[in-house]
Parts: sequence; structure tokens; C-alpha cells
Amino acid sequence: MQNQSASGGDGGLEHVSVLLDRVRLAWLLDRFPPRLVWSAYVFVNGFLTIALLASLAVLTNSPFVFPSLGPTAYLLFIAPLAENSSPRNSIVGHAIGIICGYAAFELTGAATLPFGAHPGVYWPRIIAAALSLSTTGAFMTLFRASHPPAGATTLIVSLGIISKPKELVIIEAAVVILVAQAFVINRLSGLSYPIWKNHETSQHRRFSSGDWPWTWHDN
Repeated sequence: MQNQSASGGDGGLEHVSVLLDRVRLAWLLDRFPPRLVWSAYVFVNGFLTIALLASLAVLTNSPFVFPSLGPTAYLLFIAPLAENSSPRNSIVGHAIGIICGYAAFELTGAATLPFGAHPGVYWPRIIAAALSLSTTGAFMTLFRASHPPAGATTLIVSLGIISKPKELVIIEAAVVILVAQAFVINRLSGLSYPIWKNHETSQHRRFSSGDWPWTWHDN
């Protein structure tokens, strides 16, 4: 069973205290409520990681910052040991979202008009959005790469907000950079944040009939 730090519970303060010890700020835990210190930890790390990517976006005039990157950053620091927050799930999940989003964007004919060019209901975009989200969910389930923010990424692409192939490579690169930053920060905090996959989750999980309406054997 994963500890509370993996699920985002109060036990998650333990790794925060390790980092505060290393930077000689452990006195904050004596002066302020633990929940406040933890929220400040999430605030600072979220600010620094996204600020770096925003700076890259300004310097290169490229979309290194996009809406679904925010929830990914939040997951990486509020529940770093959760399976959804592993480097594998974060990187593969967004990649699936990008690929499914672009495929839906092209196959439905939604690419024929620039984003925002149609004043009313534009059926190709509606179909593209539905198709991209459903296929993203299906493939994340198939490849055991669940990462909820990827559902927003696929809509960003299928709706044409970010849809040029070069830009799609950049937003995936942004995810890799964000995960690399999270790896460094979480390791400094004393967490055994995985290099790729969270090995605490068994590859041969069993879901009893109490968890699902059927018995699941993941081989």
C-alpha cells in the first residue's frame, strides 16, 4: 500500500520537512501550521517550474506553456508518488493525447478552418473533440498510462488551439522538461520519485468483484 504522501494526504508533509531541513528552513514547521507550509511548498514549486517554461516560451516564441501543463505540475508536487504522477504516465499520457488530438483534428475535417473562424456550431470540431477525448481515454487505459491532464491536452489539439506539428513536438518537450524539474525537486525532498515507472504498483494487480462488477486479472 502506498503511504499518504503518494496520495496527497497529510502524510505528504514528511518529504516537505526533509527539503526544509536541507535548506535550513525547518523552523517554518514550528512557527506555522503544517498544512500552510505544505501549501507554500506546492505554490513555490509550481511557480518556479511554470515560470521557467514560460520564460522559454517568451524567449523562443513557442508554446512551452499550455493549459493542461498546470494540472500536471500540481499532480507532480501534491501527489508525487501516485502512479498518475510518474514520469512514464505523465510523458506517455500527454503523448497519447497529442497524437489522438491531432488525428481527430485531421480526420474529421476540423483543420479546414482556423480556430475561432467559425461563428456558430461547427460540427467537425464537435466530432473532433469527442473523438479525441474518447480515444485518448481508451489508449491511456490500454497502455496503463493514466494521466488526467492529458484529457485537456487532446482537446487543445483537436479544437485547433495548438495544432501545428512543430508546436505539438514543443508541448511534449515541455512535459518532459516539467517532469525533469519535478524529478530533481522530489529527489531533493527525500522522495524515491521514480526515474520512469512507479514500481510500487504491481504489474499483476487483481481487482476483486467488490471493486469492479467483474473480476479483473491484469497479466
